[in-house]
Amino acid sequence: MWKRKKVEMQNEVRAVRDALYGIVEVQTVYHTRKDIFIKASPYLTIDDWREVISSRLSALGHVVEFDQLDPSLPAGPVVLHIRKMGQAAEERVPWTNIILFLLTVITTLFVGTLMNQVNPVRHPHLIYKGASFAVPLLLILIFHEFGHYLVSKKAGIKVSLPYFIPGPTLFGTFGAVIRSKSPFKSRRDLLGVGAAGPIAGFIVSVIVLIGGLAHSQTVDASSLDMQISGHSVTFVVREFSGSVLIVGQSLVFKFLAWFSLAHVAQGHIVQLSPAAFAGWAGILVTMLNLLPIGQLDGGHIMYALLGRNQRKVALVATFALIPLGYFLWFGWFVWVVLVLLIKVGHPPTLDDQVSLDAKRKVIGWLAMLIFILSFTPVPIK
Repeated sequence: MWKRKKVEMQNEVRAVRDALYGIVEVQTVYHTRKDIFIKASPYLTIDDWREVISSRLSALGHVVEFDQLDPSLPAGPVVLHIRKMGQAAEERVPWTNIILFLLTVITTLFVGTLMNQVNPVRHPHLIYKGASFAVPLLLILIFHEFGHYLVSKKAGIKVSLPYFIPGPTLFGTFGAVIRSKSPFKSRRDLLGVGAAGPIAGFIVSVIVLIGGLAHSQTVDASSLDMQISGHSVTFVVREFSGSVLIVGQSLVFKFLAWFSLAHVAQGHIVQLSPAAFAGWAGILVTMLNLLPIGQLDGGHIMYALLGRNQRKVALVATFALIPLGYFLWFGWFVWVVLVLLIKVGHPPTLDDQVSLDAKRKVIGWLAMLIFILSFTPVPIK
């Protein structure tokens, strides 16, 4: 079945290319299971080339949309978005997205209830107590994903609504993803979309963390049966089972903790409130997304900034995770495996020649600065 559809799409692409012959110079072809995207340059000898293309593709049962890659160059390269007639039907209710989001609400509420030392299995009517963790965490994820979504829509890139992923993790979720349904037209679009999510999520995480730290409590080490260093403040999260997790401290976390808890003396233990833990988790998720590898947000940004040199940066980052996993935190090995699955390099955009302006370069390097400030060598002990 899959092979037959692949052959059908290949034949469809071939027929479309034949229909474009003599009107435009085809430079790049990209297709999904339904849509075809072609970067092409028109031959200027044909004045009404758009009408000619629309007519020819209509005869093949297709409709086409034209998207100028660089509006300042009317005769420059254009992206043809081609789909079958009748395919642009009205949007159905996105039940998959809705159901996954509701399940994620439940799983994060479950984790938050446990953090408040209430068993939601025995007392399901008290699951609302998990809102102090679930609500801020979901807000961080929503701002992150809709940062991507809204910038994608503005750039004319077809994307799905966010898919939230519930799961039996420390946070009650594996995060959320957006599925791209069309290629990035240029490195400008790639940078805008890649940076929007982490920057939005980071800002909300910082706000949540500041508020959460204000409601965190200083506790006695003997009550937690812990031995701590007298040279720093230790931050912990108490699990429902009674065990205690020591959370790692990024540079931004250290600064915000110093700012919010200046009254806490060195050598003391601070038990993070559920909201503070949600803010900490948001910063951790931002950092992991900004790894400059493959098609992670950081990979998008680094490819937009450095082009094909992104692969060199990604290789260095990947090899750096191995000693980190061996000496500091085993979880980095999981990311090495993920990198091997998603690939180190980043695919090109339809038109890599469109240069970045100064504003976008500043945004890109700002996002990478956020990565440095958020980096946590040992997230959990």
